[in-house]
Amino acid sequence: MLTKILIVDDHGVLRAGLRALLSAEPDLEVLGEAGNGDEALSLAQSLNPDVVLLDLSMPGASGIHVARQLKQQQPHIRTLILTVHEDDTLVREAIRVGASGYIVKKAVETELIDAIKAVSRNELYVHPAMTRALIGGVAPKAEEAERAVDILTPRETEVLRFIAQGYTNKQIAELLSLSVRTVESHRSNLMGKLGMSTRVELVRYAKENKIIKN
Repeated sequence: MLTKILIVDDHGVLRAGLRALLSAEPDLEVLGEAGNGDEALSLAQSLNPDVVLLDLSMPGASGIHVARQLKQQQPHIRTLILTVHEDDTLVREAIRVGASGYIVKKAVETELIDAIKAVSRNELYVHPAMTRALIGGVAPKAEEAERAVDILTPRETEVLRFIAQGYTNKQIAELLSLSVRTVESHRSNLMGKLGMSTRVELVRYAKENKIIKN
């Protein structure tokens, strides 16, 4: 299924790079680009994209304002915030006004593509570096990790199941018809979201949450 995207950022070079990256994906199509918030709202009305890839800091209307307006005017559009700001308050505010995702610009290419596909499926996506803003706390405790399961995507849950069963990244890639790099990205996202750093922790978590049987 083709996902149609509107890119919104005030830096032309970045927009061009994003267009080139996304256009290389067979199931993604870039409909247009906007350099400020007002232009973004106008193009969203005329182009009717599935996903708006939205910067926060732009001349004129802010990204938060645009996300709020899109939610009110075109609630079927999914808004993915793409920003340099690693700010817990901004993450919470963006989600509160209706954004479907939040990813930082230092993310690798596969993470951005995964994020776009996740929000297009009506899933919430938050970059692992910022997940703690939603589940509270600096170092997630057990009860916080339990809440984190709610923001795992179906694919991340699937990868977690295979990791917990002892499969290698290469084996998981073959089983799911993914690249090893994509599996590594999912694994990194999982550890970031759950606040874990070892496979042993992931296995224990998968058992406790009945993702695999004990």
